[in-house]
Amino acid sequence: MKLPITCPSCENPLNVSQMRCNQCETMINGNYELPLFLKLNRDEQNFILNFFLSSGSIKEMAKQAELSYPTMRNRMDDLIEKIKKLDINSEKKE
Repeated sequence: MKLPITCPSCENPLNVSQMRCNQCETMINGNYELPLFLKLNRDEQNFILNFFLSSGSIKEMAKQAELSYPTMRNRMDDLIEKIKKLDINSEKKE
């Protein structure tokens, strides 16, 4: 199941309010912001994972995805900008 990250009603970011241990059933309640990585959509998360698994080689990622290097580089740049914006917004809340 996909983790929802935005409110279906108003599209604002969702926070985590409860976590539970499946082993002992301990429950923790609060209002916790999602980690930055979880604020990204599934494709963006997979892009980062593939970048890591390709030892940080955009060239290798482009080859595996059968895309040009400039196309893959543009995707990387777009994701970097999105992460910067998410990170700045997180810092403002603290």
